[in-house]
Amino acid sequence: MEKVLMKGNEAIAEAAVRGGCRFFAGYPITPQNEIPEYLSARLPEVGGTFIQSESEVSAINMIYGASAAGCRAMTSSSSPGISLKQEGISYIACGQLPCVIINMVRGGPGLGTIYPGQADYFQAVKGGGHGDYKLLVYTPATVQEAVDITYKAFDMADKYRIPVLILGDGTIGQMMEPVALPEMKDPSTFPKKDWALTGRKDRPKNIVNTLDMNPDKLEAITDRLFDVYEQIRQNDVEYEEYMCDDAETVIVAYGIVSRVAKSAVNEMRARGEKVGLFRPITVSPYPDKAIAALAEKPCVKRFFVSELSKGQMVEDVRLAVNGRKPVEFYGRTGGHVINTEELIEAIEGGKR
Repeated sequence: MEKVLMKGNEAIAEAAVRGGCRFFAGYPITPQNEIPEYLSARLPEVGGTFIQSESEVSAINMIYGASAAGCRAMTSSSSPGISLKQEGISYIACGQLPCVIINMVRGGPGLGTIYPGQADYFQAVKGGGHGDYKLLVYTPATVQEAVDITYKAFDMADKYRIPVLILGDGTIGQMMEPVALPEMKDPSTFPKKDWALTGRKDRPKNIVNTLDMNPDKLEAITDRLFDVYEQIRQNDVEYEEYMCDDAETVIVAYGIVSRVAKSAVNEMRARGEKVGLFRPITVSPYPDKAIAALAEKPCVKRFFVSELSKGQMVEDVRLAVNGRKPVEFYGRTGGHVINTEELIEAIEGGKR
């Protein structure tokens, strides 16, 4: 298949169009600005709608409306912009509406920096907004994987009627790599959304509502959301194991850090050290069963988690390992990206 050289953000935007996205609302913030910039020109070419909203709050509520009307809708932002969207994301989740949300994470807290970070992990996998709900969250490690995940994210969102969050980072969004673009989907072939608000001329009325003063009914809604989440946990958790068959040390990393970790594994293996990499691709639901299985292996002596944060995903690793083996951690913040030599030194005990 022919490949083209594309910047991550632009490749994600093109994948969204090819995956059937026909509505986008967003507000500028670095390092994701190429996504709305690209879609502002691309969506009108396929009969779609692009809106630069007056704020992130407006954008997510536009997504709420477009999704309720049955449109494949997407928004994108970075860190503090995603924080502003949290109330709307909670409403969309409670309304059982599908959409795709891109977060190209930057360093924080506060306005932080425009350089890469991974400290939005808790926000992404623990809910982010108010109430009981969870998202389906993917963490691409390459531009090609970001394209493939974005392309299928709309199908997953429609299948489960759930918001799907793609947790990228400034590096993935800004780097250029060769990508094979998928074929253009025809929205007229998508399954009919009987629940959508499309006019009631030939059907009973549909209502999208997130307010219910009856405790039993609201509890039933919450239970239904978690039943769906459990279906995803059983059927759609994704991860990669690299050289873990005989590994004594298993590095756990995602996104851009997992690429550094894979280089570290190769270098350490060349020196005869038995090191492997476990890379979660979905972090919500988390591949805890796969981590637990590794923890049961006699050859595995420890897990080593590395993130661009002070330690967030490490908590999910510790829960999955459940005390069977030691779990160590090394992270950087402030926009620093860990390099291979630094990670190897940390693994070998030079840093903690």
